[in-house]
Amino acid sequence: MKLIVGLGNPGPKYQNTRHNLGFMVLDKLAKKLTPAGKTNWLFEQKSNSLILPVNSELVLAKPQTFMNASGFAVAKLTRRYKLDTNQLFVIHDDVDLPLGKLKMRFGGGSAGHHGVESIIQQLGTDEFWRIRVGIGKPIQNSKLKIKNSKSVEEYVLEEFGENELGELKNMLKKAVEAIKLALRNGPQKAMNMYN
Repeated sequence: MKLIVGLGNPGPKYQNTRHNLGFMVLDKLAKKLTPAGKTNWLFEQKSNSLILPVNSELVLAKPQTFMNASGFAVAKLTRRYKLDTNQLFVIHDDVDLPLGKLKMRFGGGSAGHHGVESIIQQLGTDEFWRIRVGIGKPIQNSKLKIKNSKSVEEYVLEEFGENELGELKNMLKKAVEAIKLALRNGPQKAMNMYN
């Protein structure tokens, strides 16, 4: 069995923000993997997650714990499904990748992403798959103190700009294709094609 987790923050306030890219990818993936694109997310109290069992071999999940506490939900889900962490795939936004780029990798540190950091802490290992989807960096210039200079924390909680929507749409499509390929032919194949 495999578990694919999209990271984000619950509630309408955060729905279309950059930090919710993991949720967005998972929603698109769910529509592609379910009959007639009908998704029926169920809230599971024990793991504080929305879950969607696709079949006996695949479950999708969206933790409702808020980003920085994602690990609590993921740890409960891996225990519930008796998963080895190498069968866990985590989709998350990444400021170190430009908008439109994605990378898949196994293991490694959190690179400052608090959701991934929480998962590593709660699982006690970094040995799980990550699908990193780029959102780019905010404009920063501390010397000039320009008006549109912002912190990463502010930036990730903003919605995508009008000029980013085309690239966002293409990236969501590409991320779904990469995950489907990883499920069908193995993550290594997807890495070779999309990294």
